[in-house]
Amino acid sequence: MTIKVVVAEDQSAVRAGLVLILRSAGDIEVAGEAADGQEAVRLARELRPDLVLMDVQMPRLDGVSATRQVVAEGLADVLVLTTFDLDEYVFGALRAGAAGFLLKNAEAAELIEAVRTVARGEGLISPAVTRRLIAEFAAPRAVKAPAPPALATLTRREREVLGCLGKGLSNAEIAARLEMAEATVKTHVSRLLGKLELRSRVQAAVLAQELGL
Repeated sequence: MTIKVVVAEDQSAVRAGLVLILRSAGDIEVAGEAADGQEAVRLARELRPDLVLMDVQMPRLDGVSATRQVVAEGLADVLVLTTFDLDEYVFGALRAGAAGFLLKNAEAAELIEAVRTVARGEGLISPAVTRRLIAEFAAPRAVKAPAPPALATLTRREREVLGCLGKGLSNAEIAARLEMAEATVKTHVSRLLGKLELRSRVQAAVLAQELGL
């Protein structure tokens, strides 16, 4: 299966490099390029890609706002390019429903694997970028966050899967830990996201950390 990607990055040299890397992978097609957030949203609506690779700092419409629109309209998953000295942008992208986060200085192989990971429906990017994100924004607190009422609607298995998401585990890792099929894990993740009205696995992971699950 070919993964259809839109690359949104305002620096032309950086964008060209990203496109070159992605096109070197036989299973990834760069369907469009955007130099700002508005163009990224327009291309997502027009091309319906599997994924938008989104920089957070862009003119006209920033990456966080663009991510919010793309996710809200169900146009594509969003993989955010970030540097960790911009915490407010990362947090905003998380709340906007980004499926994953990748450091801008990631190696070519990491970028390609991150795109494949998100395309498989696994929002937590290896090797541990998202785990670091979770640690920064949902560090254990003396007082736990109040549990949302919908938490009571989760089955025992769904709660166990939610706890695993909080540890930053992939579907394969959750399947091994809970001794179930990977397809079953995907089903549980999809259902618990729906029940908790969350947009991404990353949001679920942060919630699990905040609740101390």
